[in-house]
This record gives sequence, structure tokens and C-alpha cells, in this order.
Amino acid sequence: MSAQEVEITIIQSLSEIEAVDWDACACPEAVDGARPNDPFTTYRFLKALEDSGSVGAGTGWQPQYLTARIDGQIIGVAPLYAKSHSQGEYIFDHSFAHAYERAGGRYYPKLQIAVPHTPATGRRFLTREGFEEVGFNALVQGAVQLTENNQLSSLNITFCTGEEAERAEALGLMSRKSQQFHWRNDGYSDFDAFLASLSSRKRKNLRKERATAQGFGGTIRTFTGDEILPEHWEAFWIFYQDTGARKWGTPYLTRKFFDIAHEVLRDDIALVLAEREGRWVAGAMNFIGADALYGRYWGCTEHHSCLHFELCYYQAIDLAISMRLGTVEAGAQGEHKLARGYLPHATWSLHWMRDAGFARAVGDYLEAERAAVDEEIEVLTEYGPFKKIEIEEQE
Repeated sequence: MSAQEVEITIIQSLSEIEAVDWDACACPEAVDGARPNDPFTTYRFLKALEDSGSVGAGTGWQPQYLTARIDGQIIGVAPLYAKSHSQGEYIFDHSFAHAYERAGGRYYPKLQIAVPHTPATGRRFLTREGFEEVGFNALVQGAVQLTENNQLSSLNITFCTGEEAERAEALGLMSRKSQQFHWRNDGYSDFDAFLASLSSRKRKNLRKERATAQGFGGTIRTFTGDEILPEHWEAFWIFYQDTGARKWGTPYLTRKFFDIAHEVLRDDIALVLAEREGRWVAGAMNFIGADALYGRYWGCTEHHSCLHFELCYYQAIDLAISMRLGTVEAGAQGEHKLARGYLPHATWSLHWMRDAGFARAVGDYLEAERAAVDEEIEVLTEYGPFKKIEIEEQE
């Protein structure tokens, strides 16, 4: 079956496609009620963004979802958006934009295949089982053609998988390597078993930090599924607004998103909340995948020493161990995560520039950047808190 037989179309709302068709491509492993590998590319999550106004008119994220069909059957989809800025992406291309516009070009709008506001790795070219190759190729080629036909500056695919990056390179896209800090579950039975894998000094520091945090004068509780109540969202919205205002100026998610999350996403969510004197004073929001926990948002109304580390990192480790999840992805940036057992992990994005000269310049930059990222990962890993294994040479 050839790519020529595939029909590529654009839809501007997920209401134009059935959830069962989207999810057959996005999370076929979850058809029988299992957890999706990636909770962010599900129909319910992306539609929550859309229905809440967190994407769409006025946000700079205009949905242009790609669909691929063979004989009327949907065999692939991609969360594609027309972007009028570079916010909420976490793979920074501001330098590309400035260089392109200094040379007389117009960088925006651009096309972006991504999960808005979400720096978490997952498949971006979502294909139905049995159509992996033809669907992938058709979606990549369709996105490039759309960029070309509309004379846009670029197509960008952020936080794709390493496999997707390798396959798309063969189709003419440029890959970009970055890094995040992830915690790996090495089959730990509990938090103490994790601590036992650390060097003595780091183990002592973490125990002291947890004791300090847990001595804030209140209690810490985790809620998921039907345990999450509307009052928890009221509190978390206040936390989210505080962090969003400090980090981004304006929070990306609307209040309505959290109402929709309560209705359709709460089984995918774990809220860690700190209560003191009858009031919620801090919280962290995590999403749960089939083998990973994704830390997404944190905020507080009271500042207590080390409470941020406890709610965002240590409670996440506890939860991952109890749920037997393999990884905790703690979001973008933050070298402070290293000392707490989160090691650098490669992440990938893909880029296609319509202007050939600009593409060559970006390609040279990405090649040099990759060497720097490789070195950074090596150095940071060496500075990690884990015990060093010394191998003695035999004479």
C-alpha cells in the first residue's frame, strides 16, 4: 500500500472526529480500559484543552489537527497547531525566529505538532495498529506539504520519541537533542530502597530534606480518581495561578480546564496536596501513564522550607514505587532535580525549514548544539547522587 493512496485532511476541532478513531491511533493499548502510555495525546486530554479555551482563538495555538485516511478509515492523526508565538513549547526557538526575521523573513505563523503546554515525551505521529509505516510517512509528508503550500517558515515537532526522530530524519527533517531530568525506578520496594542506592552523603541530605519538609506543621495527602473533589481543584487553581503568573505572566490553562479535568481526566491525575490548620497551602499535579508519572504543575500560598521538593519530587517517587511505574518525568529544566535522584535524559524534537539557506544554518547550529548536550548529559550524570561503581583492573 503506498502513501499516494492516503488522504490527508485538516480538522479544526476534535468534535469533527470520533474519540474512538482518535484513540485507536493515539492509545490503542488503552482500548480495553488500561492506562494509556501517554495520557497527553488522548482524545479526552486534547479536547479538554480545546473545550476549555486553553487552545484556540486568542491563545496563539490554533488547532489544525491532521488526519490520514485509507478508504475512509482513519489510520493516523497528529496534534498539529498553527502558532503565532513560541510560548508553551519548552523547546526554545526564539533564536531561530530572531535570525529569520533579521534576514527579512516572517517566522510566525509556524506549524507545531505538539501537546500544548506539556514538555513530556510521547509519539507525535499517531498511527493505527497495522498502519504504522504508511501512516507515519503520510503524516510527516502531509505536514511538510502543508507548511510548503501555505508558505510558512517552519514545521516543528516537539518532544517526539527518539524512534520518531530517527525515522523522520530519513524523510528530510532535522532532529534536535535536548535533555530533561527523569527518575528511574530500579525495582525499588520503597523509598528507603531508593535511598540505599545513593552515596552516603546524598542519602543523609535527602533524609534531612524530607524531615524538614514534613515538619511544616500539617499533613500531605495524595488524591486520584474519585478521591479528587471539587474543593481540591478550587485550591489547586489558586496554586496554579500563583506559579503561572510568576513563570509565564499569564497562566496557560483556564479555570474551565480544571472543571473539565474533574469530569473526564481525574483517573489520569494524582493531586498531592499539603494541608495546614484546615487549609490547603500547597499542591502538585501529576498525570499517570501506563509506565510513567508526569509531574506537571506546582504552587503554594504559604512558603515552607523544602516543601516544594517533597510534593513535586519525593512524593512522586513514593507514588511511582507504589504503582510500579518505571519513570517519573519531572518536566522542563531544573538542575536542582539532579541531587534528588533525577538524572539527565535525552529528549528530541524535529524541524523543517522552508527556506533552504536558513535550513542549512539551523542544521549547523543543531549539530553543534547536540555535541554540547551530549557533553552536558555526561557531566551531569557523573555529578548524580548515586553510588559510584569502581571496577578494579586485574593484573
